[in-house]
Amino acid sequence: MIEAWASHKSFRPKDQEPEASAGQKEANFHGETRRNDTHQSTTGPEARLFKKSKGSEAKLAYLGHVLMENRNGLLVQTVVTSAMGTAERNAALLLAEKIPGIRRVTLGADKAYDTRELVLELRRMNITPHVAQNNTNRSSAIDGRTTAQPAYAVSQKKRKRVEQSFGWMKTIGLLRKVRFRGRAKVGWWMKWAGVAYNLVRLRNLQAEAMA
Repeated sequence: MIEAWASHKSFRPKDQEPEASAGQKEANFHGETRRNDTHQSTTGPEARLFKKSKGSEAKLAYLGHVLMENRNGLLVQTVVTSAMGTAERNAALLLAEKIPGIRRVTLGADKAYDTRELVLELRRMNITPHVAQNNTNRSSAIDGRTTAQPAYAVSQKKRKRVEQSFGWMKTIGLLRKVRFRGRAKVGWWMKWAGVAYNLVRLRNLQAEAMA
């Protein structure tokens, strides 16, 4: 989650007249039901109100996604989407389509991606989905034919490395709360943060190889 450069006070009803939004009195939104389909930020229209998890504070945000190769932990693609429930799975397919070559590859992901639609679409794209199984009160779309393969266990271990890139880009790459407005500009900044992360990662890999 990438926090947008927009305040809660800017999140107004879409049909509200601009004149009515001025002043401290109208800025008091406590007790008001606010949803993305009825409200919009006046300073960051593409940002959406989003919760990272249940019980957490809702913030105006975008979602950033990356595709990482798991051999060296280098980022291959980045994309920024609107903050919504299906954004992660939609971005996964978008990024998967950009994987070069025609040889079958594997794609690791956490249990949030364990849906039948995503798994079937990845298989159609000649990609073996190494998605973590979600068996909580439901059946997983990943069966024993996949989980029995040694490569599946490797993917589940390697995929966690992606969190290192997110942590670096948020703290060093200034992606925790961006100072840009608009998804295009935020996406541009995330791409450059990803490039910088790769340069640091390559330096570390070279040092390890020479040690």
